[in-house]
Amino acid sequence: MSADAGAAAGPLTPPAADGGVIHNIGYRRYDAARLGRGAILRALTWHSLRSAFGIGRGAKAKIFPALLFVIMCLPAAVNAVALANNPGGGPIISYDSYVPSLRTVAMLIFVALEAPNLVSTDLRNHTLPLYFARPIRRIDYPLAKLSAFVLACLAMVEIPLVLLYIGNATQAHGAHQVWQQTLRLGPGLLFGAAWAVLLASIGLLLASATGKRVFAICAIGIPLFLSYVVAEVLMHVGSQAYGPVGVGQPSALASLAGLISPFTLLGGVLRWLEAPQRPGAVPQFQQTIVGHYGAVYGGLLAVLTIAAAGALVLRYRKVGVA
Repeated sequence: MSADAGAAAGPLTPPAADGGVIHNIGYRRYDAARLGRGAILRALTWHSLRSAFGIGRGAKAKIFPALLFVIMCLPAAVNAVALANNPGGGPIISYDSYVPSLRTVAMLIFVALEAPNLVSTDLRNHTLPLYFARPIRRIDYPLAKLSAFVLACLAMVEIPLVLLYIGNATQAHGAHQVWQQTLRLGPGLLFGAAWAVLLASIGLLLASATGKRVFAICAIGIPLFLSYVVAEVLMHVGSQAYGPVGVGQPSALASLAGLISPFTLLGGVLRWLEAPQRPGAVPQFQQTIVGHYGAVYGGLLAVLTIAAAGALVLRYRKVGVA
């Protein structure tokens, strides 16, 4: 190029002192409002809730949540059919217990399979630094995950109760019977909420121990299953102490064995709360026999729930620093 041509083209921009050059490649700047901490928490909670049921993921991720939900709703459907075929009969399923063995198995599988989807993936993909780079506190991430999983467990536990209530209310005769069903539904919903909060806290805490999904499933399923089996066996052994003289006075082994498992712990709390309503009733060994230790069951439920949620928060304070 000649000197005259170079002069016509204009002076060349001198390079930066350190040799770097900034290129403007035409990306449009973000001029809209920047949402803050609250919007991030709501988005994270909503995304986690969808993930618990496989929404936004592949078809295989939706199979088990949908199947478990249908299984949980089957007793309500059976109850509605039974009432329709026998109008004069009463409900065959109660709101509070709602087929304890079915609820135990279904929720054990649901928690073991879905809790890792909420937390283990982020640990495995090392995406936590991206979350904490946003204007949220370190406590916000575990609280959002816990809120989402509690809502997921509530859906699994409470929606079947609502369906059961609808079936009972539609077959009730008169406003008085409908009101009686409404009064019975309330305690059942509260007891279901205790299931959701306790299992969600324990499930997420155990799942947050590893970023590998298979290991997380084992870390949740094995302790919950083994503790339930051990508690049931010890309760059965302790119940052998029942006799004509010992009716209403279960052995200490039978009374305290239910403290081993979260599922039998919840059953024990229910038996404790129902005791004033059914004086003199003798529970079967399949139901938690609390004896005089009902307050211990209630206290342990509160302590275990708070401890699991608190440990989850502390776990993510360490992970966030790392």
